[in-house]
Amino acid sequence: MILVALDGRSAAGKSTLADILARDTGALVFHMDDYFLPRDLHKPGIAGNMDLTRFRQEVLEPLRAGITVTTRRFDCSAQRPGPEETLEPADLVIVEGAYSLHPLLRDFYDFRVFLDIDPETQKARLLQRGGPDKTRQFEEIWIPREEAYLQACGIKELCDMILEA
Repeated sequence: MILVALDGRSAAGKSTLADILARDTGALVFHMDDYFLPRDLHKPGIAGNMDLTRFRQEVLEPLRAGITVTTRRFDCSAQRPGPEETLEPADLVIVEGAYSLHPLLRDFYDFRVFLDIDPETQKARLLQRGGPDKTRQFEEIWIPREEAYLQACGIKELCDMILEA
């Protein structure tokens, strides 16, 4: 099994690339957006909105052991993990999303990819994806948090490949 991380800036194409690779290779894909913490459990600091421990225990550790993954993807509307899913390891497994290369997770991967995007293209994609209100939320909350993570953890520098949007 080859385990690949796709990390990088919002709207840089992480999910799109993961979907293309899954379609063309049969890869199993995990999305970091499925491992949020409920709002009332958010903590200050880098990745304070993420349940990285649960992701590591439910997904990365079983994958590395070559055993079945039993996980629950976060349901944003209900603010709790959803129903249990059982997934078999595949020859290629992709983890896509911000925080996939957080120090608690980074050593599990065989290959690390950083997806970059310039601010103008990022804003245009965010507007197209979610409209002005959602874009403002990204600009005020999510992008600053992601940038703090990218800088503090040196994410771009530790990647094996950098792709520009």
